[in-house]
Amino acid sequence: QETRSNEESTDESEEDESEEEPKLKYERLSNGVTEILQKDAASCMTVHEKFLALGTHYGKVYLLDVQGNITQKFDVSPVKINQISLDESGEHMGVCSEDGKVQVFGLYSAEEFHETFDCPIKIVAVHPHFVRSHFKQFVTGGKKLLLYERGWMNRWKPSVLHEGEGNIRNVKWRGHLIAWANNMGVKILDMISKQRITNVPRDDISLRPDMYPCSLCWKDNLTLIIGWGNSVKICSVKERHASEMRDLPNRYVEIVFQFDTEFYISGLAPICDQLVILSYVKEISEKTEVECCARPRLDIVQPLPESCEEISSDALTVRGFQENECRDYHLEYSEGESLFYIISPRDVVVAKERDQDDHIDWLLEKKKYEEALMAAEISQKTIKKHKILDIGLAYINHLVEKGEYDLAARKCQKVLGKNTELWEFEVYKFKEIGQLKAISRYLPRRDPVLKPLIYEMVLHEFLESDYEGFATLIKEWPGDLYNNAIIVQAVVDHLKKDPQNRTLLRTLAELYTYDQRYGRALEIYLTLRHKDVFQLIHKHNLFSSIRDKIVLLMDFDSEKAVDMLLDNEDKISIDRVVEELENRPELQHVYLHKLFKRDHHKGQRYHEKQISLYAEYDRPNLLPFLRDSTHCPLEKALEICQQRNFVEETVYLLSRMGNSRSALKMIMEELQDVDKAIEFAKEQDDGELWEDLILYSIDKPPFITGLLNNIGTHVDPILLIHRIKEGMEIPNLRDSLVKILQDYNLQILLREGCKKILVADSLSLLKKMHRTQMKGVLVDEENICESCLSPILPSDASKSFNVVVFHCRHMFHKECLPVPNTVSSVQFCNICSAKHRGPGSAILEMKK
Repeated sequence: QETRSNEESTDESEEDESEEEPKLKYERLSNGVTEILQKDAASCMTVHEKFLALGTHYGKVYLLDVQGNITQKFDVSPVKINQISLDESGEHMGVCSEDGKVQVFGLYSAEEFHETFDCPIKIVAVHPHFVRSHFKQFVTGGKKLLLYERGWMNRWKPSVLHEGEGNIRNVKWRGHLIAWANNMGVKILDMISKQRITNVPRDDISLRPDMYPCSLCWKDNLTLIIGWGNSVKICSVKERHASEMRDLPNRYVEIVFQFDTEFYISGLAPICDQLVILSYVKEISEKTEVECCARPRLDIVQPLPESCEEISSDALTVRGFQENECRDYHLEYSEGESLFYIISPRDVVVAKERDQDDHIDWLLEKKKYEEALMAAEISQKTIKKHKILDIGLAYINHLVEKGEYDLAARKCQKVLGKNTELWEFEVYKFKEIGQLKAISRYLPRRDPVLKPLIYEMVLHEFLESDYEGFATLIKEWPGDLYNNAIIVQAVVDHLKKDPQNRTLLRTLAELYTYDQRYGRALEIYLTLRHKDVFQLIHKHNLFSSIRDKIVLLMDFDSEKAVDMLLDNEDKISIDRVVEELENRPELQHVYLHKLFKRDHHKGQRYHEKQISLYAEYDRPNLLPFLRDSTHCPLEKALEICQQRNFVEETVYLLSRMGNSRSALKMIMEELQDVDKAIEFAKEQDDGELWEDLILYSIDKPPFITGLLNNIGTHVDPILLIHRIKEGMEIPNLRDSLVKILQDYNLQILLREGCKKILVADSLSLLKKMHRTQMKGVLVDEENICESCLSPILPSDASKSFNVVVFHCRHMFHKECLPVPNTVSSVQFCNICSAKHRGPGSAILEMKK
């Protein structure tokens, strides 16, 4: 009994699900269609889910949108368009006309085929998947059924599928099956095996096939509906059992339904398991008692094995129906939508759902809530029976019952709008089923704002099970939606169980920031090294809190940290920063380098330290630092540069310290740059340097050229020219010699002019020096020996002593001076000689 009841309920549910909404309403396709049919007549039409294609008696093809507006126009032929065919994608179109023209082309590509036959072409059908490269096929129907296939080098190859039984009247292509009708009946061809699998003869051969054409319609890939005259056949394509094949095709056709109608059939369309039949009606006029054309009928019938059950029947008032024949009507439909297009020469009528309120009732009965809600929203001004809110609430309840909680919560935004009472009711409903998380993302945050308890309830739910989700909500929700203190306490309680949880710590810092407890927030941010720490410090002036956190700040963004510290020297001193960075020299260098760039003198006490820092971490900026700094010790810098073999820096330091010869030697041997060596020698203006430069350059022609061009004004060029080896090839020697001669002539003139001045000045200075040296020198107990640094006069005046005093005022004990050499008995001051000053001779020797 249980099994039987389950089967019955299943059957009933299947029946309910398969039922299609039966009621239809009608409206004319207007806009551009009206304009077309005022001057022309419709001959055929094809429907795609995105657009319509209408052919006319004057050889035009129009592409229309679903409202009937013209989007595109094609002039195909001067005579009637017989058939328009579209592939499933709606990207390719086939058109044939009464004058034998056939065109197949892409609506969005340059692909195109043209052919003109010697007879009218009634039918064209492109492959349903024509858009794919290996399905470039179409068929045409005139006296023969021809298949065109695109082969090698994009050439179209025709082949005859059928001929000899009169004109081809209709073709329908579905999947791998082609059905066509000629004067004798309907055939089906299997394109895979290229075999004809059936022939369904027509019943009433007395009807002219051109006046009462055959209607074909594929319900699905294996079900063909045939309507001819007043007979309807529903055929099913089936696989033949292997044991029955022999020489037969592997498929066969079985007529599963067959029945007759009251009127002649002009068109067929499936609607679920039912049929929509467009019928041509003739009736006898009561006035004239002459048979005349009546209004066509659109019937919905339920096929039965040998009859049919009429579900609904409507007579349609189309323009010019009194003059139309059976062949003038066509029925086209849009798959997937309950839209049926009745085409006549002067009118196009669309059959739609009859009433929006009834439609919504049916959708709700079928539990199609989303479609019902959409339909109500679209027609909210016209519906009278339903309210959008009621439908939306029913939809939300339905989704909750099905377990689609996220979709239900998302729909709350749309359905509940600004109604706070309904929002709070729904939130409590989600809480009861344990789905507060689902609705959390969609809760209103501005307009309207719910009670703080609602938001706190959701936050507590996340805090118990999802720290990341909790952190996301804290970041996204404004802090005034809930009681901050309550949430802070809840987070602190959870941190007691997991004190190192970074998500909770980050969230707690954000909560402290909302609560203006910036010190605590900063402490957490510094611990976590969070990027918002700089913004927080600047915004709330928290410099006093970071005095011992400078290394942490520098570690995760040294650039920002240095800028901030230098901009706020009054709050955090330079010495404090350097001290904090003592164990991190690379960070110390970044800070001191930027400080030096801002001001050369502020960090002068650290310049000695910076030499090592630059050498270790920033070699390119070492030489600029040495040039710009006036506070760094040169000996220390020289030692560091020599240890690291920094040539340019060593040269600079040697020249700055007076050791020009060593500097020049490095330029010549290490850098091998003659221009730089010459420039250096010019700067120093020392004859010995020039001599060293000449000795080094004498066997190097490029160096000789450089010297010849620059030496004339500083050294006698003869010294260089005499040393040049005979036969050495020197580039641009002539130009260099001419320049030397010109420079020499100029020097002679200058020297002669200066000589007179120098003689007079020399005499004057000699007299001045003589007077100076003749003066006495005071020696007392405050003077010291420049060698031993002890007082020059002994503490016991009774003892004998010898003192030497030079004209330069330097004093020495006699025994502290070195013994003069035997070549010359003249003794010089050691200090002045070492410093390259003019040496002083002994002017007084005191003995006692």
